[in-house]
Amino acid sequence: MNDFWSGVGVDLHLEPDARAGRRAGLERALRDAVRDGRLAPGTRLPATRRLAAELGVSRGTAKAAYDQLVAEGYLTARQGSGTEVAALPTTSLDTSGNGARARAPRFDLRPGSPDVGTFPAAAWLRALRRAIAAAPSMAYEYGDPRGRIELRTALSGYLGRARGVIAPPERIVITSGYVQGLALLTRVLGSGVIAMEDPGLPFHRDVVRHNGGSVSPVSVDERGARAEELGDTAAVVVTPAHQYPTGVTLQPERRRALTDWARARGGLIVEDDYDGEFRYDRQPVGALQGMAPGQVVYLGTASKTLGPALRLGWMVLPPHLVDAVADAKLHSDHHTESIGQLALAELITSHAYDRHIRACRLRYRRRRDQLLDRLGVRRNVRGIAAGLHALVDVADEGAVLARAAEEGLAVGCLGEHWPRAREGRPQGLVVGYGTPRERVYPEALEVLGRVLGS
Repeated sequence: MNDFWSGVGVDLHLEPDARAGRRAGLERALRDAVRDGRLAPGTRLPATRRLAAELGVSRGTAKAAYDQLVAEGYLTARQGSGTEVAALPTTSLDTSGNGARARAPRFDLRPGSPDVGTFPAAAWLRALRRAIAAAPSMAYEYGDPRGRIELRTALSGYLGRARGVIAPPERIVITSGYVQGLALLTRVLGSGVIAMEDPGLPFHRDVVRHNGGSVSPVSVDERGARAEELGDTAAVVVTPAHQYPTGVTLQPERRRALTDWARARGGLIVEDDYDGEFRYDRQPVGALQGMAPGQVVYLGTASKTLGPALRLGWMVLPPHLVDAVADAKLHSDHHTESIGQLALAELITSHAYDRHIRACRLRYRRRRDQLLDRLGVRRNVRGIAAGLHALVDVADEGAVLARAAEEGLAVGCLGEHWPRAREGRPQGLVVGYGTPRERVYPEALEVLGRVLGS
């Protein structure tokens, strides 16, 4: 018996098995729908009279099926409130092949994410309303693969004054984030070798390989990436503002060495402006791109300043790469969605974006200071001048991570960021202080202190 529940507030297809009997078949169909998640907890079910009429059964059959599932705990029934799907205990479903569902940690101090609870929802809604009210009808059509001109123009002004980037709108391409920008650039460069920082994020190395490039490591020390190791490499990806995961800032002499290498060898520098807006000991360090705009591709995103869910990033390209990257973008996804672009452009031009970043900078500095107060006396904590993470030296990563797991604490570790085996490599925890909500951050630090014995 197949039918839809129409006009009763629930749109769900049920297939009761008539061979099992009308009542048993209806019970099984409802039970399976609850177990499978097709009927979510709290869903209000139709009255028995309406359900019976929709499915062609007697009202007594429908009521008996409801009563049985209430008795089993699948449904709840209250006088005057009707029948609803009950909240069932969560089960450990195997979705990863390891026999159990991964449980969220009690305390999350992993790096790579901001506090998404600080997303400026009210300011974003105001910007969205203004942007939609002013948008021409063509804004809802297919667009330029480079992105909306409103956002490219807004970014041109913002990046120039806030990050020192030379960014004419015609040299900006909007992407869905850093990963897409890196992937597009790798495809345009072809099968050449791209140097990437050692240590660095493994996933970014995978992105390059997945898109046809090959990766060679370039060492990072306390002054940043070592340009003398590049040789005839076609391109190098660096994080000058706040290297991930070591937290070092690329020093002036290393900046000059990189740009000299690019000019002399015809190489390309890919600047990942990771954590670029968040500097705590002075004004944010300007982008490397301003020193050599003809040799540097600048990549930035709204992921750390607003939130990863927006999927909005940008590339500022040397003139000779603009058309090739725009063509690759066209054949990748045609263009990035437009409504979010218009809202972000309005947020930037109204300076609400600046105000939000300044507020976040103060908040994250307080968190950084709390981390130092908790650990800094007894532990060497590095990379603290900027960004949303710090590196804490430890002698035995494995033992510390095991203790952290017992406490329900998730942190990153330096060991997973090395692309090659290295004798005597440093060990450490990569502690992100952007992720936790304000109310749980102090307790997370207490747990971290216990794990480290500090």
